[in-house]
Amino acid sequence: MNFRKVTLTLSLLSLTAVLHAQQIKDGETLDLDGIAVTFNVMNKETVEVKGQSYDRYKVVAAAQNNTGKSFNIRLKTYPDVGSIGGGKIVELNCQNATGARLTSKKLDVNMATHQLKVTYLAKNNDGKLVNNEITVPAGYFFDPGQKVENDAIFIVPKGETPQVSVRKLL
Repeated sequence: MNFRKVTLTLSLLSLTAVLHAQQIKDGETLDLDGIAVTFNVMNKETVEVKGQSYDRYKVVAAAQNNTGKSFNIRLKTYPDVGSIGGGKIVELNCQNATGARLTSKKLDVNMATHQLKVTYLAKNNDGKLVNNEITVPAGYFFDPGQKVENDAIFIVPKGETPQVSVRKLL
């Protein structure tokens, strides 16, 4: 495969991802194949960044499983490198976010983490074997009717509202 074909293929894949994204506004809920995605602005304030005024928005996104089926990802080993990012349900991108002051340009809503307490034997400072406990992730789940949410801070140019697109990753 030559360079032009690779470039064309990557361009088409990027375009496909963009085409599947839908715009979402404050207070709106979109249905993405049974996943209800809600986006809300919780707080707005004006901030100064390097002598310029910007609007700072605290936003919350939620996803509710209305599909009637459960989604599960089991980890094979811990950490399971192949499942990194595997718990993502939806991704919201703020096209006009500046990323100033280490703020976000995107917001992911993830599945809940299934965690297990594992007991293991180890030697303490006196050399005696004792039981220790550690909590490890075993996988991710998103059950019917379950609602999960996440928040972020978007800084946008003064006078603008966040221009947010959402796409389903599940």
